[in-house]
Amino acid sequence: MAYDYEYFKKAVFDLTKIDLNAYKEKQMKRRIDTLISKNKIVGYEKYIDLLKKDKDKFEEFVNYLTINVSEFYRNVDQWQLLDKEIIPELISRFGKNLKIWSAACSTGDEPYSLVMALSRHVPLNQIRIYATDLDKQVIEKAKLGLYAEKSVIGVPADLKKKFFTKIGPSYQISDEVKSRVEFKEHNLLKDTYLTDFHMIVCRNVLIYFTEEAKDEVFRKFQKSLKPGGYLFIGSTEQIINHKDVGFDRKNSFFYQRPM
Repeated sequence: MAYDYEYFKKAVFDLTKIDLNAYKEKQMKRRIDTLISKNKIVGYEKYIDLLKKDKDKFEEFVNYLTINVSEFYRNVDQWQLLDKEIIPELISRFGKNLKIWSAACSTGDEPYSLVMALSRHVPLNQIRIYATDLDKQVIEKAKLGLYAEKSVIGVPADLKKKFFTKIGPSYQISDEVKSRVEFKEHNLLKDTYLTDFHMIVCRNVLIYFTEEAKDEVFRKFQKSLKPGGYLFIGSTEQIINHKDVGFDRKNSFFYQRPM
């Protein structure tokens, strides 16, 4: 039997429930082939055997497979719009107890940014962010809350001073911010979505999905939002067919479920 990429995709799904069919094949296959080569293994079958036997290699694989490029206040102008327009509108419509989901949250930069952004409008003890990722390793990093200097460059100076402590070359986010975020494992392509969110933030992840997978996720996000709620996406992820998947376009990054 030829252990080709089709075999590998099925084996990976059986092991991890990550569906590689939803990712752009050429790009993902190149990433995986690079990792296999790095481990000095020849062929998909032997690599699958390694993943079954070696917990550390399995964790390395999942971590490598998921896209963990993240930073606080990434694309600052979008966060300024969130601060000046979107959050005030949501509070005006729904009150201060907003229910917000940071989907594919990576190492926590995004949900912690949300807590800090909301803290300008809402008392910290009223803020609750639901944050999910399919990679439990990055969730553990998020819970630790220790970041390199380059990750926090975009944080407004007053918030950096208030919520971070410098430890050597790194920055530790405060426990009062960490306590406002609930982290859970979640697979956007497989797991059930919670509902009644006032805002969902999912940025710079869906660019790696096929068009079909993206549309499926956008439709699920739409159903998870309350009417009038917002989806906040990344700068490279404009929803061209936003009407088809149930959204009105506020601008290139914010899409609203119609009232």
